[in-house]
Amino acid sequence: MILKCGIIGLPNVGKSTLFNILTNSNIPAKNFPFCTIKPNIGVVPVFDDRLNCIADIIHPENIINTFLKLIDIAGLVKGASNGSGLGNQFLSNIRRVDLLFHVVRCFNDHNILHIHNIIDPIYDIEIVNMELIFSDLQLCQSEILRLKKNKIHSKRLLVLESCLDILNRGDFLRKSLLNREDVFLVKDINFITLKPVIYIANISETKKNNFPINKLLHHIHKEHSICIVVTISKEIKDTVLNCNQSNNLYLQKNKQSILNNMIFTGYKLLNLQTFFTVGKKEVRAWTINIGENSIQAARKIHTDFQKGFIRAQVIGYHDFIKFRDEKTLRKFGKIRLEGKNYLVKDGDIIKFLFHV
Repeated sequence: MILKCGIIGLPNVGKSTLFNILTNSNIPAKNFPFCTIKPNIGVVPVFDDRLNCIADIIHPENIINTFLKLIDIAGLVKGASNGSGLGNQFLSNIRRVDLLFHVVRCFNDHNILHIHNIIDPIYDIEIVNMELIFSDLQLCQSEILRLKKNKIHSKRLLVLESCLDILNRGDFLRKSLLNREDVFLVKDINFITLKPVIYIANISETKKNNFPINKLLHHIHKEHSICIVVTISKEIKDTVLNCNQSNNLYLQKNKQSILNNMIFTGYKLLNLQTFFTVGKKEVRAWTINIGENSIQAARKIHTDFQKGFIRAQVIGYHDFIKFRDEKTLRKFGKIRLEGKNYLVKDGDIIKFLFHV
């Protein structure tokens, strides 16, 4: 399971620079709108220190992280839902992701153009959000018309009509009271406003040039959303790509800190967790939804594991680190045999027993 995350925002807010820093890429990050025409895609490993701690005990041939797919999506402008700027091309790219990182510019720099010539991240957020709402509104209306034209009066139609009311009020669907069954009925439509959003506040290292961050955080808090505050400048990106080894070590730690924060927050929003499989050939991390059971975890590895599932041999991460070898773990009763309905816990080390 690779988590797909879209980086969105107005032009010239730091989306491509953030993408470059996190992926060690060198895509253009120019000072004009629509520098990013097609989405740039990068895959980065999800760092988990537990994986390395397990590997230090097992000494496997390979260590395999889970991965995060980052998609740098072209800047959105007012009227995009009606085709302005890159319009529908932008919006269709957003529909394919699991999570949105919405970058907002909180710094004032006369050398970097702002599409509206004013630094007001709250206004910028409202522009982007309204375009996402308008886009979903059109999609919702279209599907309702199709169902009515074909005289299909179903639960799906009722849910869509509820969605239409929510969108007409100018609200995101994710903030509504739609239950899990309702969301499942419209899942195939890929409503953008159902996707979780994490705001990335891009500030300047010079505090005097920043928009009052408390004002922004208060606005985001009213939205019941989450914000990560970072400094992402072209100068930092250039240094990451061109610096000497000693500086690079510092900057890589900085980059990892931003990435870890984004991943941790994203996992929390999406209710994701990690389990591990271990062996001499490889130690590997796997991503799974909180609340999924052992047979669902088995399927993440291979459908044969699911079809021929017998039971799961489970060791808690902290027990594994404490006792370190199978003989001692067995002696202290720390190896459990679980059935298919066992709910996987974060950090579980699992060996699946199955027949083909």
